[in-house]
Amino acid sequence: MTEEVQSRLTELEEHMAKVVLGKPEIVRLCVIAVLAEGHVLLEDVPGVGKTLIGKALAHCIDGNFCRLQLTPDLLPSDIVGTSLYNNQTGDFTYKPGPLFANVVLADEINRTTPRTQSALLEAMSDRQISVDGVSHPLPDPFIVIATQNPFEFEGTYPLPESQLDRFLFRIKVGYPPREIEAQILKDHLNGEPVEELQPILSIEDLLSLRKGVHEVTIEESLEEYLLDIIHATRDSEALHVGISTRGLLAFFRAAQAMAFVEGRDYLIPDDFKRLAVPTLAHRVLPKGFHHTGQRESVETLIKRLVDAIPVPS
Repeated sequence: MTEEVQSRLTELEEHMAKVVLGKPEIVRLCVIAVLAEGHVLLEDVPGVGKTLIGKALAHCIDGNFCRLQLTPDLLPSDIVGTSLYNNQTGDFTYKPGPLFANVVLADEINRTTPRTQSALLEAMSDRQISVDGVSHPLPDPFIVIATQNPFEFEGTYPLPESQLDRFLFRIKVGYPPREIEAQILKDHLNGEPVEELQPILSIEDLLSLRKGVHEVTIEESLEEYLLDIIHATRDSEALHVGISTRGLLAFFRAAQAMAFVEGRDYLIPDDFKRLAVPTLAHRVLPKGFHHTGQRESVETLIKRLVDAIPVPS
């Protein structure tokens, strides 16, 4: 990787961090997700900056942004679009839905019905929408940042494990420290800082950078280390379901993107260790699991499994 590329990626993170205050790790994970062509699930209570993260990312990559407020009465056609009859031509014309954006914020994904969730997650996976037998490609890049409140269960439709697996990362946002909230107050005295962000990368720049992620190499000993982690989740007596092959590939691609962001064209064990919890914790099903109440123990379990695996020298 050239110094210019490394400098631009650093500038992208720093620019986002101007408005997403006190959350450098979340900013980095979102940048990694874009480069790895993945989607992100943000979990926490309302009002901790989840929407801001999506807006900041869209501004910085000069992309289109759309916010979907997911509710129980939202239909699949409300998000993917529909075919309308044209009286003049006698044909049906496709009217695109709001998913046709580079960055889509799907707010409160667990409040909409399974049918609508399924339509969204199918679009995330296929990167296209099929209406009346006709496929419509989504923009490239296309990243969904979904949010959910893990502490509310009444009137919600929790995502099943097979659909959680569609997200590259699951991240807990958390409250900002007191001093950061003081800075947020000052920054919002004269309007919304995110609207003042200028693009750091163009869409073409981003697509070009993504090619570099695929060129990040992995040594054979590190391949074995990666497989050891995956198989440890499958062999664990504490888990009903371990990491799938899709999860393995997502973990590998995320690690490649992290190495690329940090200016390396090769992987190291720390790439996997640091990404294990946000990439793997939502893909496993522990025994005795009830909704999201055991989330902390799942994250602790993943960390313990990874720490127990010998690191290749």
